[in-house]
Formats: sequence, C-alpha cells, structure tokens
Amino acid sequence: MFASSGNLKTTAAAAAMVAAESLAAQAEEFVLSSGSQGGSWYPLAGAIKAISEQMDPDLSITVTPGAGVANVVGVASGKFPVAFANTISTVDALAGRAPFREKAENVCNLGTLYPQWFQIVARDDANVTSIADFRGKRLTTQQNGNTGEFLTRSLLSAVGLSYDDMADVSHVSYSDSVNQMKDGHADIFTLGTALPAGAVMDVATSRDIEMVPITDEIFAHFKAQNAAFIRRTIPVGSYPNLSREADAITYGTHMIAACDYSGDVVKTILTAIADNLESLSAVNKSMATLTLEDMSADIGVPLHPAAAAFYRERGVN
Repeated sequence: MFASSGNLKTTAAAAAMVAAESLAAQAEEFVLSSGSQGGSWYPLAGAIKAISEQMDPDLSITVTPGAGVANVVGVASGKFPVAFANTISTVDALAGRAPFREKAENVCNLGTLYPQWFQIVARDDANVTSIADFRGKRLTTQQNGNTGEFLTRSLLSAVGLSYDDMADVSHVSYSDSVNQMKDGHADIFTLGTALPAGAVMDVATSRDIEMVPITDEIFAHFKAQNAAFIRRTIPVGSYPNLSREADAITYGTHMIAACDYSGDVVKTILTAIADNLESLSAVNKSMATLTLEDMSADIGVPLHPAAAAFYRERGVN
C-alpha cells in the first residue's frame, strides 16, 4: 500500500524537523568574554572565534567585552564558560585575595598567550617623571573590574597615595582615555595591555609622551603581593618619539574556562591558536614567538583536563 502525496509531504517535513533539531542539539553556542574595545583582547578573541568556527561549523561563539577581574568572576559563577584573563588576577582569585571577595572555584587554565604590560603613560608636558609626581595630577584609567584599574590603585598605595590625592580621576574606556589625553584633559593614562598598545600609539601620534618607570621599591611592593609579576623594560622606539626606556610591571594574558566545560570545545580553541600563530600574530605581534611550552607553562592555575591532554598529545608536559 502506497502513502498519499499528502502523507509523504508530512513525513518529509517531520523528518526535516527532526534533522534540524538534531543539528541544533549538536551545535555548541557559548560566550567568549574578552576585554575592552580598543584593547588587545577584543580583536584577538574575534580572530580566535573566526578560526574556531571555521574548524568546527557546529560552533557558534559570541565575543563580548569584558575585564580581567570580572572575567574570572564570570567563569567562576557560570555566567560564561570561556574568557581571557590575567595570570595575576586568576592566581589572586583562586587564593581569595583582593580584589576578590572569596576563593574562585571551577576555573582552569587553557594556556598563556603573551605578556601584558602595565603601562604608565604621561604627557611630556605634565612634569611626571615618577609615581610620586602623580599627586595633584589628572588621571585616566579603566573601570572597576579591570586589572589595570586595580593595579593603578596598588601603584598609588606603593608611594602612599590614593585617588583622593589626584586632581581628577576618570574611569572610562580606552578610547575615552585616549581622547582625554589628546585633548589635554588628563595628564596620566594607566592601562594593562600588550606592547605596543594601540591606544597608547594613538595618543603618541598627536602628543609627546613618556613612560613613567617602576623603581626597585615599587616592583618589590607588587612582587610581595603576587609572585607572578615580572619586571620587563619598555624599549625606546616602542612608541613615536619615546626618548627613554622604562622598567614596567608585567604579567601574562591567558585563557580560562570552567573546569567542567566541554573538552571538545577546549581542544578546538587550543588547536585554533597553536596551528594559526602566524595569522594571530598579525592581530597581536606579541604572539609571533609563542610556543606550546609557553602556552602550557605552570602559572599556579590548574590546566583544564582537556588542555592537559592537548599538550600531552602535542609532546609537551
């Protein structure tokens, strides 16, 4: 007995619906929280998203702006499963140290990507050559929840200052900070990002700037808080007309994920990074020399089980 054409159409429609539901069930949609627009994380996250989705068409990744401290809290609370973070902030979160209110759980390391530089930018005509010179000046920095803002408060406390000692303090986006510096409404701009930073380069093309150096005493203040800090030197030539080098506080940018999040997605992301360093370094020059050994280095944050397996399969660890 043959089915009528109407029944055939109904059956075909039902089959198509089942197939669509099956495909939807297989698709993995998730949020990747990055950093401020104008910073180094946001475009890099977009590049990783594009490569990952090309590798696995069932992935659908939404990149959102975020911040170093807030991203760790977001992963720990289940707000989103994958994020960019700073090594120092994640270590502090797992230990329950300030600025975190409690110990973070279910946060694992995927891999370290490149150094982050805490940059202290002063207009050349602001007469700021040391951190002590901040008193009475106009400061622009990031919003609460950003690692750069937390480090700025710590920087001031290292020389016995606070925001109250400043003539003005703005907590704004990178682009707004750039405009304030260019328009002469801010004397000092602090931020934690890659070197060179696009935001600082933007300021330096219209205003003469200097990088305010970190002294031995100030670095010791930071190192006592978190052993993950490393001192590196910003060389002359990093920005237009930069006339002197300056020691800076640095740490690592890494990616984190919930420890119980999909191992398949984690491996796709790590493969997208490890196998496409040339194209990713076009987005962020700091990744040009990245190795698997660098990515898998022990930073005091446990590796995601799938990340640990990925590095073992690649002959590392």
